[in-house]
Amino acid sequence: MGKTLTRADLIEALGREVGLSRSDCSDLLESLLEHLVKTLERGHIVKLARFGNFTVRSKSPRIGRNPKTGVEATISARRVVSFKASQLMRERVEKG
Repeated sequence: MGKTLTRADLIEALGREVGLSRSDCSDLLESLLEHLVKTLERGHIVKLARFGNFTVRSKSPRIGRNPKTGVEATISARRVVSFKASQLMRERVEKG
């Protein structure tokens, strides 16, 4: 398995690509991520061309089972974030 990409990695790469200070890149990334989260909180779709779509969907309550003990438990209704990669991203990842 490969290396994990972290916020620090993104900030460093952004600094190299754009030429901003580490502090400015950190502020830019935080602002971008905050805007994405707020958009999803409102129930809107986030579409990033050539990357993919983030959507929020509602899941109904259901009965689940603890895999270790086998005991049934109710899983409450909740909203979850779903991501669907673009065709271009899928092709690029597939090629490796």
